[in-house]
Order: sequence, then structure tokens, then C-alpha cells
Amino acid sequence: MKLMVTWLALVVQVLSLENGLMRTPPMGWLAWERYRCNVNCEEDPDNCVSEDLFIEMADRLVEDGWIDLGYNHINIDDCWMACERDENGILVADPKRFPKGIKYLADYVHSRGLKLGIYGNMGNKTCMGYPGTTLDKVTLDAQTFANWTVDMLKLDGCFSSPEDRAQGYPAMAKALNATGRPIAYSCSWPAYDGGLPPEVNYTLLKDICNLWRNYDDIEDSWQSVLSIVDWFTKHQDMLQPVAGPGHWNDPDMLLIGNYGLSFEQAKAQMALWTIFAAPLFMSTDLRTISAQNMDILQNKLMIMINQDPLGIQGHKILKTKDNIEVFVRPLSKKARALVFFSRRTDMPYRFKTTLRSLSFTESPYLALDVFSGELVGIINLDSEFTVIINPSGVIMWYLTVP
Repeated sequence: MKLMVTWLALVVQVLSLENGLMRTPPMGWLAWERYRCNVNCEEDPDNCVSEDLFIEMADRLVEDGWIDLGYNHINIDDCWMACERDENGILVADPKRFPKGIKYLADYVHSRGLKLGIYGNMGNKTCMGYPGTTLDKVTLDAQTFANWTVDMLKLDGCFSSPEDRAQGYPAMAKALNATGRPIAYSCSWPAYDGGLPPEVNYTLLKDICNLWRNYDDIEDSWQSVLSIVDWFTKHQDMLQPVAGPGHWNDPDMLLIGNYGLSFEQAKAQMALWTIFAAPLFMSTDLRTISAQNMDILQNKLMIMINQDPLGIQGHKILKTKDNIEVFVRPLSKKARALVFFSRRTDMPYRFKTTLRSLSFTESPYLALDVFSGELVGIINLDSEFTVIINPSGVIMWYLTVP
């Protein structure tokens, strides 16, 4: 009985933590995948984790049109801190790499119409060995971030115990809300507990976190992308219902513009992350990104689908013996997003089907090709059509009711 009372008290407590943020998946730029923990500013000043890097990326978001499309977060990851807290126990930025401090950086980012995200870790130290947030520091760190006018916190979980996470992640949600500043909250909690019930309580997560990492960190490779897609689709029946406005499954960053993906694979990641109603956090060098990759990331129709106000996560509906997979996402105004994905590695594949074969029950639909913007045509339930899908590539359609 005592355990039940304690559990009920926790539920009542966390149910009040809705902060009203991130009603659609957040979009922006995040440092980690491209810049990792490069702190060597003496030899590599253009690519080290520093105040200058974030200012330059903020400028690029604004001046190259990203902000106009919804990419409005500029997010710091690990390795921004000094190696020790100050004499009052407060986190401080590395004085050489962030000489003006995080508050200055937040003010600059805000002056450009953007939002600043920061990184912390529930545990004795961060994944790269910088000061972590132990249970006794949760309230202090939340207030510190609020004092700096930070807009988002990503709380990692390296070097934490299951007990630390069970207490610390809800406590941080409460502490962030108690500051009075709207601070979106990204939790890595489920990724450290296997990502699945019963170890992970997604009902609780929906009440305390705006987004959460479920699975492994993404690496700059197609194999890594596929491993994440496989995990998300294998567990889609559990994951899909817990996503929605204000609380999102996060398959991790977009690799587009880096080194590991081909052009077709980059298009595929963008399309699949959009189907998953995933946050769109780029992690690439916006100063040197190619026009081709910019076109993928700045596709207005793709972004509109990702930001659909219903916030329903899509799912895989078909896998053929020829290694073709089909995904669908329900959208507002009875629209649908439809992705045909090839896992083949040989040559373009001609895939023939009908909407009825894909479990559609209504028609007609007006189909638009998301990448080209071209009109495909009016498609009825039993109209046979053919899509030609490149190896490791996608065809993506936006279906609307005419």
C-alpha cells in the first residue's frame, strides 16, 4: 500500500508538468554529430566547440533562409563546460572557448530570432567527462539554465544508475517548470533503459518530456540509419501511440550534408524522419553545405508534412520479398504522406501496386511528388501505378483529397 501511495503521488506530481511547448516536432541545428567533442581551438579554430562556432551557425540559419522554414533552434551539446563547477557549485562554460559565457550566446541567438538549446547529463559526469547533474544539483542547474535564458535542455544519461534516472528525469522536469521560464525538455532516459516497456514508462515520459531519445546514437553511416529505421519499425506499434503534439520520439540527428550518405540515402533519411514525425535537427557544417543537400533539407512540402498539426507518427505498412518497403503517415485534412523505400543495392526497381493493395479504403487522391514538386495525378483505389525507386532511395508522395 505504501508503494502504491508513493507511485500515485508521483503520477499526480508529474501530470502537472505540461509546458505547452513543441506542439510540432522541433527543428534546428545541433552540434554533436558533426563536431563531437572537438575542443582543440588552437589547431582547429573553425571546427571546435566554441562560442564562435555557434554564432556562425546561428548566422547561417538566419541568412541562408533556414529560420524562415522553421529551423529555429541552435543547440549546444557536450563539451561546452569548464572541467569543474565554480566555488558556488554552478556550472560554467569553458572560459577559453566561451569567453563571454552562455548568457551572452543566448542573447545573441535571441537577437537573431532563434532559440538556444544546451546540454546536461543526469549523472556524476557527462559522456565526455565534464561535470554532470547529480540529484542534489537538479534544482540549481535548472535555475542556472533559466538565468541564462536557455530555451531547451537535452539531458543525457551517461554514468547514471536506473535509480538516478527514475528520480532525476522527473525532478528536472519539475525544476525546469518551477523556474517560470519555458524550457523545452529532451530526455535521453529511455535510450539508457533499453527503449521499451516495462523498463520504460512512456505514459510517464509523455507527461514530463517534450522529446526523448529511444535508441542508439546515430553515426555518420547508412548502416546506422538503417539500424534506427529497423528499431523504430520493429517497435512501431508501441512507439506510434506515444508520439504527438508536445511529446515526440526522437530517432536522432539528420546526417544530410556530412560524409556517410549518398544523395539517395540523404533523401531517404529526410523522408523517413518526416514519416516518423521526428524532430529535424541538422548536424552539419552550414557554412559549406552543398546546394544539393540544402535542397533536401529546405524542401517546403517535406517540412509542411513533418510539421503537420495532427502530429501522428507514421508507420510501415508493407515489406515485399523484393526488399521494397512502404510507409504511410496520416495528416490533417484527410491527407496522407506515402513513402516507397528500396533496400536494394543493384539497380532502380519498378514497383507496381494500387492504393487498395496498400490498405487504403478511400479515394480518389491527388498525388504530388514531394521531392520534385510535380503533379503525379489523380489516383483511385484500384488504379495500378508504378514507381521507380533507386537503390537505397525513396519515392515520396503527398496525397490530398481533390
